[in-house]
Amino acid sequence: MKTSKQYINQFLEPKKLALAGVSRDPKKFGNMVYKELKDRGFEVYPINPNIDQINGDKCFKAVNDLPAEVRHLLVITPKIQTLDTVREAVAKGIENFWIQQYSETKEALDFLKDKPVKLVTRECIFMWLEPVKGIHKFHRTVRKLFGLLPK
Repeated sequence: MKTSKQYINQFLEPKKLALAGVSRDPKKFGNMVYKELKDRGFEVYPINPNIDQINGDKCFKAVNDLPAEVRHLLVITPKIQTLDTVREAVAKGIENFWIQQYSETKEALDFLKDKPVKLVTRECIFMWLEPVKGIHKFHRTVRKLFGLLPK
């Protein structure tokens, strides 16, 4: 499955998504992504089986606990949890996936290959949240110069 710019735009457009792998530790990537999405006006449904709330928002224990209208899932779990998270999401009817770099596994990608879903993979969400800031802007510019951005 090749990531397309169209899938990236479709994933981000509704500004409403679930985030599997959120962390309450401000130094962890799952916390940084959660905070950045919230700061940019996204309606975020955090998922972590070990916490009840994050920054005053209810934290869901599992994908199955999400409201039915949540159709987008950003996966930033440890690799060992990615396949189970993706399986649960497909069973729930989630159709739009973004598996963050370093969370993707061959097993999860193989599982999704024949499913009727849209998938963003091998991309960092920070490189696509407009306006792109800091080091992410530099990385995106370099990738663009070398023709490495999704088309």
